[in-house]
Formats: sequence, C-alpha cells, structure tokens
Amino acid sequence: MGIIKKFRIKSFKSTNTIIEFKNISLSYGNRLILDNINFKINEGQIFGMLGPNGVGKSTIFNLITGLISPKYGKIFINGHDATSFPIYLRTKQFKVGYVPQYGGYFNDLSLQDNLKAISEIIITDKNLRSQRINYVISKFELDNLKDIKAKHLSGGQKRKLVLALALLSEPKVLLLDEPFAALDVLTIKMLQEIIVNLQQESRITICICDHQARDLLACVDVAMILSNCKIIAQDTPSNLVKNISAQNAYFGDSFKIN
Repeated sequence: MGIIKKFRIKSFKSTNTIIEFKNISLSYGNRLILDNINFKINEGQIFGMLGPNGVGKSTIFNLITGLISPKYGKIFINGHDATSFPIYLRTKQFKVGYVPQYGGYFNDLSLQDNLKAISEIIITDKNLRSQRINYVISKFELDNLKDIKAKHLSGGQKRKLVLALALLSEPKVLLLDEPFAALDVLTIKMLQEIIVNLQQESRITICICDHQARDLLACVDVAMILSNCKIIAQDTPSNLVKNISAQNAYFGDSFKIN
C-alpha cells in the first residue's frame, strides 16, 4: 500500500512537547524491559512505535496512562511531572485517551448503549452527553449500526466503535494499540484516513504501536524503533527505513515503504 498521507508535517507551528520520557527504566522481575530511554512526542504529532514482540511498546502505553510506574526516570505530560499521577488524573487533567488492541466495549450492549454507558461516566452534562454521542455516530458513519450489539459488529466496525468511545471525552492525546491488527486492506486504509483526519481536524496528538510496519509508516509523521530495551532509531518514515541501525534491528535490508 502506498503512502496515503498527502503531506508530512516537517515543522510544527507549535513545538510544545506533550509527552516526554526522561531516563525511563523498567523491569518485570529480573527481566529488563526498558533501559534508560528518552523520547518526546510533540503536540499535534502522529507518532509511531515499531519493534519485535515483547520489546516494550505496550509497556510504554501503560506507563503513559499510569497503569504501571517506572523503576527509574520521569514521565512528563504537557510539561508536568506525571510520574506518580494515577490513571484517573491523567485522563481527567491531561485528557489522555486509550484504544486497546482487544475489547474496549461491552459485548452485549448495542453500539448506542455502549456510547451512552461510557458517556454517563465521563460527561456530567446531559445535553453535552447527547451532543458528543451524536457527533461520534455521525463522524464514524455509525447511524445504521446503532441498535446492533457490539459482539455482532465486524472487525472494522468494532474499531470504529472503540475509537468513538475514546473520542467522547475529547482527548488531547490518543494512544492506539495495534489498530491495524487482523484487518483487511480496505479497513486498514479507512482507519489510516480516520487517524490522519483526526490530526488535521482536531489537532489530537496520536501515538500508534503496531506490527504492520508499512501501514503504520503510511500515516505517521515520526516513528521510533525499539530493540533490546533501547530506542535504536527515530526519524521520519522515509529516513527511518534507510537508517542502518533500524534495518539491522527490525526492517532488514529489503524493506520498502511502497
């Protein structure tokens, strides 16, 4: 699949850093996962993470959301040291949204009832609640699926639903965990276009991790490669695939974007 993004943002009008990892290390028992890693994600950027299984991509998401804490180092969100902040504060104060690879919805509730259930938790104003539900249903063209139980939706429809649920709270940062996994080519392209449109229309900062390297690189501004507990390389997609360290650690020498 060719590059679907019509442009690359090479410089941002705002260079504000919204997520920053400083000297982050983490272990599970005796197994080292992240070893003194440092990186920044700029406001409004689409940022990608690539690397082999078990390298720490989902762990980084868990660190951003506050599900786990680092052994060493600090995590800054919008300039604030959020290392010890609990999940609810990161969600409420910094508006961090998360789209998991699996689940994220109630199987036996209809699509609309899923939206109502989550909106009742995160939106106190009833009028605003209805407005947000109608907005996401319209944005993702879900009107004809409102009364269908989530468990009966297709893979692509379920991804749309989980994205819609995440957008109810109007997040400033959106984490997407393997959004392209187990989807057909047309559904992947649809999701890529949704991701790029979210950046263009809402200036949402988006961070994606996935094993589908070409699909991820088709819609991100910058990506980094993780290997052996370290960040091996970080650059724009076109530069990253030519990086020798990235080729040796992940891509191989025959990988091409298109």
